[in-house]
Amino acid sequence: MNPVEIVRNLEKVTAHYLQELEAFSMEQLHKKPSEDEWSLGQMYVHLIQTALHMQIPNIEKCQAGGPEVNMPGSEMGEIGKGIFAQGSLPPIRIKIPASREYTPAQPASKEELVKGMQAVLERMHALAPTVDDIPAHHKVEHPGFGPLAAKEWFALVEMHYRHHLHQLNRLKG
Repeated sequence: MNPVEIVRNLEKVTAHYLQELEAFSMEQLHKKPSEDEWSLGQMYVHLIQTALHMQIPNIEKCQAGGPEVNMPGSEMGEIGKGIFAQGSLPPIRIKIPASREYTPAQPASKEELVKGMQAVLERMHALAPTVDDIPAHHKVEHPGFGPLAAKEWFALVEMHYRHHLHQLNRLKG
């Protein structure tokens, strides 16, 4: 897991998302295939919010250290081990029940999505030179994968973006 390569791959997948975004109208971005599925716009918002409000802050928590992240000897769960051994999330649809906390809002504009994706890239660029220096025993719990170190959270941002390409292709149909 080389941080420079991860950022380079994230740049490529982000460029793909932004290129696709240009072709969509706001109506297309807001259209939901069914009541219990996300629209394209919600998927974009989900990628941005997950990176900016969960994944990147967890890298920063690992970086800051402290007793709550000092977990020597703790290992990620079997699902996490499989995902990181494979280098990607499985190409399956993951359904999470709708909730106020988890269901992303519809985007207000394309510009909001562009700025959000650029903000993720900027934060990842800023963290890339430091991520290798963060102690591996500084970990933050992932709800499905167990405790993850900064390098794993860093890689997860790009893996998560790649994972949602399946949804992008399905939704643009």
